Amino acid sequence: MEYPFDAVVVGAGGAGLWAALELAREGVNTAVLTKLYPTRSHTGTAQGGVCAALGNLEEDHWEWHMFDTVKGGDYLTDQDAAEVLAREAIETVIELEHMGLPFNRTAEGKIDQRRFGGHTRNYGEAAVRRSCFAADRTGHMILQTLYQQCIKHGVKFFDEFQVVDLLFEGDPAKGGRAAGVVAHRLADGQLHTFRAKAVLIATGGFGRMFRITSNAHSLTGDGVALVYRHGLPIEDMEFFQFHPTGIVGIGILLSEAARGEGGTLLNDLGERFMERYAPKLMELAPRDMVSRAMYQEIRAGRGIGGKDYVYLDVRHLGRKVIEEKIPDITEFARLYQGVEPLKEPVPVQPTAHYAMGGIPTTVWAEVTRDEKNTVVPGLFAAGECACVSVHGANRLGTNSLVDLLVFGRRSGRQMARYCGQVDRPRPIADATEPIRAQLEAIRDRAASGDRADSVAAIRHDLQDVMMDNVGVYRDAGLLSVALTKVRELKQRHGRVSIADCSHVFNTELLEANELGYLLDLAEITVVGALARQESRGAHSREDFPERDDKKWLKHTLAYRGKDGPTLKYKPVSITRFEPKPRTY
Repeated sequence: MEYPFDAVVVGAGGAGLWAALELAREGVNTAVLTKLYPTRSHTGTAQGGVCAALGNLEEDHWEWHMFDTVKGGDYLTDQDAAEVLAREAIETVIELEHMGLPFNRTAEGKIDQRRFGGHTRNYGEAAVRRSCFAADRTGHMILQTLYQQCIKHGVKFFDEFQVVDLLFEGDPAKGGRAAGVVAHRLADGQLHTFRAKAVLIATGGFGRMFRITSNAHSLTGDGVALVYRHGLPIEDMEFFQFHPTGIVGIGILLSEAARGEGGTLLNDLGERFMERYAPKLMELAPRDMVSRAMYQEIRAGRGIGGKDYVYLDVRHLGRKVIEEKIPDITEFARLYQGVEPLKEPVPVQPTAHYAMGGIPTTVWAEVTRDEKNTVVPGLFAAGECACVSVHGANRLGTNSLVDLLVFGRRSGRQMARYCGQVDRPRPIADATEPIRAQLEAIRDRAASGDRADSVAAIRHDLQDVMMDNVGVYRDAGLLSVALTKVRELKQRHGRVSIADCSHVFNTELLEANELGYLLDLAEITVVGALARQESRGAHSREDFPERDDKKWLKHTLAYRGKDGPTLKYKPVSITRFEPKPRTY
């Protein structure tokens, strides 16, 4: 079946919903396709807050927020994009408030704010209260608020329609324009074509390539991999953030909000060890620095009981703060670890959390196809799957929600303008056939009884090698082993088989397809990390421990080649702040 629309939004997290809302306000005929029910999107798991320099509790300015974003990204952040982020954060948060988002309030009735890692006053002088929050359920409230607004404005949702291919008129790497998508309907296994003038990719991250991750099972990099497979570049994939405070063994996040409210990190000696690594900001240093500090404590034998974790201690905050401002975080500790945070410290370890890299875009969320930032007509990306780049080599806490709100809103506005200027693409003959053949090949192996390799086995091996070799610390030896292993796994995936041959609700078939996306993105990540011979932000090479601005102050672009990713580079946008040593 074919559906004609003016705009198609792929993904119903914060970025996709705000884009759809802007399109609907402009009267653009819009479809939102999501492989989940919209309010189950991963934006809903963001706990701690959304930052904006409102200055409700103390002096603050958007320029300070911009500086913190650039410095936090270890100067790989594009500064024109960081300025847009910091300036427009203020108006987007206020607009969210007007939509009805139930922020915590000060005694005067203003939006309450708390401290978060890497956010400072007066260009690094001290921590500042910049994170606007709804207890520790901020992302959940954003998702509910935007979904309600979309329903109010008549946005058309196609739930459990998983996009499995992108459509173009002409080659997008040579000037072709976006023409729509192909989606697999989970309920019956049928493929549907959505023809559109403009397409937004807002499919989120891909942390499921790692064993210990805060990412939901749905975060498999679908949109990023599809863009890559159509010959377009992917940017800065070597930079993947490990959040310091994941639940030991399973990676579910205990938000930075706990440290923002005054929680501390302790080693086996009971020491508040961040004094050694970031004496000014302590536990509120940027995440890459805190994760490395935890690993160094563990390597030195100061992990709890000599094991691979430390303690997060919130006991001193008191029952009122814990129950009113971080109730979900502490309930997670009770549920998953059997620990009572009011009386005991909570075991934590770094968890794979956020992709700084992704689909390269302009500040209007337009996807670009080369080092000159040439725009692919009609194709847009926003949220974690995109690389604007506002996060550079390391994202500051709460900047993820600001990113998807600011650039989700911008993408919707730019898509509406674009849709008013062009005609709808012509129908594409046999649009579904390439992906149909790919999916049926997997199903045919199952029907023939050829059980060469299972999805679960390959995914397990991928997650192990990525966690062990491409984690917080890396070197050439570890990365070389990882690259060999990932390429072996890609060959095994070419023979993957499934047990379920049905068409109705065949999640195993879709998981086999998603595994292919993860393998593509893992290969790009390892190739980029092996090539970048320096340490910057979340990319920490023990064999190249220093940042090298002379050689590596540039963005990586990975293109799909016959034998794997090929790399090119483009310059970083520097407008206000010259790179300096990054100390806190």
